[in-house]
Amino acid sequence: FSGPFTDVVTTNLKLRNPSDRKVCFKVKTTAPRRYCVRPNSGIIDPGSSVIVSVMLQPFDYDPNEKSKHKFMVQTTYAPPNISDMEAVWKEAKPDELMDSKLRCVFEMPNENDKLNDIDASKPAPVLNTSKQDGPMPKPHSVSLNDTETRKLVEECKRLQAEIMKLTDENRHLRDEGLRLRKVAHSDKSGSPTALTLRDNGSNPLPSLLVVIAAIFIGFFLGKFIL
Repeated sequence: FSGPFTDVVTTNLKLRNPSDRKVCFKVKTTAPRRYCVRPNSGIIDPGSSVIVSVMLQPFDYDPNEKSKHKFMVQTTYAPPNISDMEAVWKEAKPDELMDSKLRCVFEMPNENDKLNDIDASKPAPVLNTSKQDGPMPKPHSVSLNDTETRKLVEECKRLQAEIMKLTDENRHLRDEGLRLRKVAHSDKSGSPTALTLRDNGSNPLPSLLVVIAAIFIGFFLGKFIL
């Protein structure tokens, strides 16, 4: 049985009947709780063979502990009319029984072999890793740039929306100024000077806001381009 023994370890045992008669077989072990044998008994036809799976259950392996587990394959010629296998073994005479004893051996992979296997399989992954060590920070920096870019784009969109809003307000104020001029011309009793002053006072404010928004747009676009 080859370790590690942290999971079920299966070993196949091949039994062959070289005779011209049917043979009954039974597999026994000194540690029945540690092994699962399938099939553990049966009949082998003349010239045929059968595969017996011996499954070792997981356990804590101690390399300093010598294995004392043993198996015995017991066989006998099958009677002509066999109906009860248990009766065959009970009625069989000692000189009619044949047996083969097997000792269990537990083997762990050699540490040196494992190291050699790891060293042999490492060069390609190590080279790939070393190649990736240099450019590794770049994806991180790219992600940061992407985040900053997204913020700048969102800020630009917000400023563009503000400009559009200010433009609409400016257009509305201009329309209002034109309306007031028309009212001033139509209203002879009104004061042209006062209307003119009111028109002139209403126009600079939106124009100033547009200039400020344009400065902000230029600042953020310049930062985005750099």
